[in-house]
Amino acid sequence: MPHWLQLMLESLPSLLWAALIFTVPLTLLSFALGLTVGLGAALARLFGPKPLVALVRFYVWIFRGTPLLVQLFLIFYGLPSVGILLDAFTAALIGFTLNIGAYTSEIIRAAIGSVPKGQWEAAYSIGMTWSQAMRRTILPQAGRVAVPPLSNTFISLVKDTSLAAAITVPEMFQAAQRIVATTYEPLILYVEAAILYLALSSVLSALQTRLETRLNRYGGFLEARS
Repeated sequence: MPHWLQLMLESLPSLLWAALIFTVPLTLLSFALGLTVGLGAALARLFGPKPLVALVRFYVWIFRGTPLLVQLFLIFYGLPSVGILLDAFTAALIGFTLNIGAYTSEIIRAAIGSVPKGQWEAAYSIGMTWSQAMRRTILPQAGRVAVPPLSNTFISLVKDTSLAAAITVPEMFQAAQRIVATTYEPLILYVEAAILYLALSSVLSALQTRLETRLNRYGGFLEARS
């Protein structure tokens, strides 16, 4: 067996374990929390009072205009200087959540804005309140528009979790770095890590395509009924 293949096979369990214990949970938790933050920020931006709108705009400006790696360093290495100590996983979770929240807020805001005003009027005409119209009419239609860019954001997040290695989170990329430190084979190990990230992203891309197909089919069914 070639040396490079043997090394890949020997290191594969460690990389997969790091992905299962850290990379995947960090991705799922960050995206779920970030999506919640993004929805709240989008609604505040669209319907909130001016001071809240200004605050949300500032938040989005900061987190979209600065590098994610810098944000992680500020949270993990910077906050202890003011007495706030966080473990690496929590710091990464907060950093990714706030970053994803800023991006998803703009996606959701644009998706809600794309729903015709007539849909609001139709909802009000049958006696719905604002919250009922939002839940039952506006958000379902906005969701169809938002799914493709949100899916792309999720796939990008899977790859961005590798940045957590810089603040000592033992996710898949740092697992590869630890093995490199003992084997002195950076090319083989980093190629293997890249292949695993590529495989995970490819699976998610396939799921995204299936989801978009089903949503388009459902949307066409609703349009045919109307």
